[in-house]
Amino acid sequence: MGLLIDPAVDAYAESHTTELPAHLVAVDESTRTNFPMWGMMVGRQEGRFLELMVYAASAARVLEIGTFTGFSSLAMAAGLPPGGTITTLEVDPHHAAIARANIAASPHAASIEIVEEPALDSLTRLEGPFDLVFIDADKPGYDAYFEAVLPKLAERGVILADNTLFHGGVLDDANDEANATALRAFNNKLAADPRVVCALTTIRDGVTIIRRADD
Repeated sequence: MGLLIDPAVDAYAESHTTELPAHLVAVDESTRTNFPMWGMMVGRQEGRFLELMVYAASAARVLEIGTFTGFSSLAMAAGLPPGGTITTLEVDPHHAAIARANIAASPHAASIEIVEEPALDSLTRLEGPFDLVFIDADKPGYDAYFEAVLPKLAERGVILADNTLFHGGVLDDANDEANATALRAFNNKLAADPRVVCALTTIRDGVTIIRRADD
């Protein structure tokens, strides 16, 4: 399926988003150079969006599921209040090693902890509450991650789920590709779930914002 957003509009939005600091420019460049799947990185526009979500929520405890090379962790760290922390979960040892090096070279090393193991194993042990949770990992796992973190969400906490448009793959019910199928089911579930309020935004490849519904 083609691009959902006019490339000229996307380029305009990108160019009118605050430029990245030097340490994130370095992560962006090294990821694009060394990782064929560099598109997994959130990039400038979404990175600033994540930072502003953390800032607006005054999120002191952030949980990330899916670290990759550390770009999103570092982007969110810029929005933390004093003393705030990010715990980021990564199953791939190579990704975790690269992310650790990128984080160590940044101004935010003291604020970010990488936990290297399957996320569901980590989630059984980690205690909430978390003020903000960012889910950006294997797409068939989204539903299980959502169910695991919802009870650990702070009273006014939010969950952000990335790639929920999946390049438009979720639009076609006949698209039986595994990731598109999983995300379509996840999106349908959220929209009908009385426990939460959600909005699926068209930022980059789709970011769904979720909070608990009022009792």
